[in-house]
Amino acid sequence: MNTVTDLQSLLKFNLPSGHIWLDEQRMLLMHARALGALRKELFETLGLKRARGLLVRLGFASGIRDGQVALKHKRPGGSVEEAFMLGPQLHTLEGMVQVEKLSMEINLVTKHFYGEFVWKNSWEDEAHIADYGQGDEPACWTMIGYASGYTSAFMGKLVLYREMECMSQGDSQCLIVGQSAEAWNDPEYEEYFKAQAFAEELIEYHMGAEKLDSALVRRRSNDDLVGVSPAFMHAFELLQRAAQGSITVLLLGETGVGKEMFARWLHDNSPRAKGPFLAVNCAAIPHELIEAELFGVEKGAYTGAHTPRAGRFERADHGTLFLDEVGDLPLSTQVKLLRVLQTGEFERLGSERVQKVNVRIVAATNVELQQAIRENKFRIDLYYRLNTFPIKIPPLRERQADISPLINRFMTKYCASYNKKLQGLTDKAMQEVMSYEWPGNIRELENLIERAVVLAPDGGYVEACHLFDDRIEPCKEKSQLNAQGELAPVETRPIDDLCNEILTKNLGLDTLERRLMQTALKQAKGNLSQAARVLGITRPQLAYRLKKEGIPLE
Repeated sequence: MNTVTDLQSLLKFNLPSGHIWLDEQRMLLMHARALGALRKELFETLGLKRARGLLVRLGFASGIRDGQVALKHKRPGGSVEEAFMLGPQLHTLEGMVQVEKLSMEINLVTKHFYGEFVWKNSWEDEAHIADYGQGDEPACWTMIGYASGYTSAFMGKLVLYREMECMSQGDSQCLIVGQSAEAWNDPEYEEYFKAQAFAEELIEYHMGAEKLDSALVRRRSNDDLVGVSPAFMHAFELLQRAAQGSITVLLLGETGVGKEMFARWLHDNSPRAKGPFLAVNCAAIPHELIEAELFGVEKGAYTGAHTPRAGRFERADHGTLFLDEVGDLPLSTQVKLLRVLQTGEFERLGSERVQKVNVRIVAATNVELQQAIRENKFRIDLYYRLNTFPIKIPPLRERQADISPLINRFMTKYCASYNKKLQGLTDKAMQEVMSYEWPGNIRELENLIERAVVLAPDGGYVEACHLFDDRIEPCKEKSQLNAQGELAPVETRPIDDLCNEILTKNLGLDTLERRLMQTALKQAKGNLSQAARVLGITRPQLAYRLKKEGIPLE
């Protein structure tokens, strides 16, 4: 027995009696969100240290039980390592985490153990980041307890694990290391695995007045800037430094990453905060009008210029001018912009009078300026002038820890706009959100959340179909209950057998095609795009065939 598939035979569901069994141990199916809510309440009533101890000991007790199961079903003649790996496989089977072994030393005779493992898809990381974002400490405490309990039961000796890396503190993965308690030689850490009596302390704290330790959360939310991920924090720290003076800042990043939000924060937190903030989208203004828009015009400068008009530079005097999509400026305008940056001087279109302004420039682009320079579309001297203090804003796919707080921000915003109360995202919806690449970045996320708020029922949850209606693949079940109540792999019928069965029923192609379309449409609840995807055709093709067959849309 050395695979998760083998272990599935130990998991049985007795529907008439309401029991779930793992070997002879009774199991429970619980909502991860409910356990996460309990976890959050423990932190906020007991404080970080005591709540952490309770969660560690909860996991330790579970690991002990699974260790006993693994020892009972150890294969005669099998290797010790193979037998030990039943525990990580059980942890996976129970839906807690995916475990990958890096290295392991195990000797049952000398009771020596050392192991390094990587955790992926930790339920506890997901719960912690959803509630608190990323902090300064690891947070997979029930799972650390489980690994320690399991290995201790297997080895017959107290073995403790520690998280050396954790996604809850901004690492790219969870890395755990296990060895004997003596090898760690850390009595303070061992205390987490020992039962504590703290009823008197609860009374002292007035039944939970102690709040979550400040070290638990290092969330930063600055007006419209929300982020806790290392990539965001690096960009934000640069922004904070730039805000102290008037240095020219160049914001780089893909479309939708929030460059204008960064520019506004920079202005609002700089010495120029009391001055004006003006934003110009250089790509949205026709080339023949961009100079007039930036520098202003005098009466009679061109046909239709009946009155003098100040440009953005004049209006932004003693403030900040944000030039978005600066890479799309025509070369003639780039020359005048360079002059303003160098001297602070310009003339209105049609005027010979030199004007002086005191304007801070914040520029942004998603164009690769170095490539534009090579193609003679952007002046190299202007590039060096703008590139004084570059800040690269990371795309959302590199800021996964920020997705949850951003969703909370947008949910609050649009629930208020549409006068709705929603419970948040379902676990499936959150999984889809976290696995999506977000080519449109934060702007795309905000648009999808607004759409979801409109579609979701008042008082209910946002489901995956409310977010990605045309992108959600039907759930492909990997296993199902058989007649014995066991969780067994689904047996896929050979297509030849299926075709033979259809032919024995004397169904014609037209009847079969009609029935397939009707069934696909029913399963997709009337969603043409989803039904078409299942059938392997395009949406227009399906719509045409339904109309031809006279099949009404459900």
